[in-house]
Amino acid sequence: MAYPTTPKPNKIKVTSNAPAFVSQTQNLRRQTRTTGAQQWNFELTYPPLSRSDFAPLWAFVISQKGRYGSFTFVPTVYGDTSGTATGTLLANGSAVIGATSVTSDGLTGTLKAGDFIKFAGHDKVYMLTADGSTNLAIEPSLISAVADNEAVTYNDVPFTVALDDEAQVMTADNSGFTKYKVKLTEAF
Repeated sequence: MAYPTTPKPNKIKVTSNAPAFVSQTQNLRRQTRTTGAQQWNFELTYPPLSRSDFAPLWAFVISQKGRYGSFTFVPTVYGDTSGTATGTLLANGSAVIGATSVTSDGLTGTLKAGDFIKFAGHDKVYMLTADGSTNLAIEPSLISAVADNEAVTYNDVPFTVALDDEAQVMTADNSGFTKYKVKLTEAF
């Protein structure tokens, strides 16, 4: 099931949540430790919508039963590469859990730092941390192994997400327009 592509939000806020433990000792030295986890969060803000434009979106959200359901979401503007890449991107060799780079082949052109990618066997979406076409530097580190020749999506990258809250709220005014904001959390 996919999140509705219309109406389009007029603003999308993207958040990377990467928990870490940070403490400061008595001599003021900073100590850190990462959990290795990372999750994408989205906040979509819609312009005022007529009842007929808003109704299908509202029906989809309500059908998710709060945070129970999961679905795919392709963020507008950031769902495609900002680079010049074309072709079928495949992993060239396998990569193990914890790896922060994956060798690839099949591209003409370049993917850019900040582009999202998704491996065919993963629900998790990764971000490129450097421009590349044959060596893809990613964050977070792989949470599942990547197989040789596994397909990699770099355009229309679908995030597997769920609603971030049990309660969903819409505001309708006397002019007949509805204001709506929704938060989505990556679910992998």
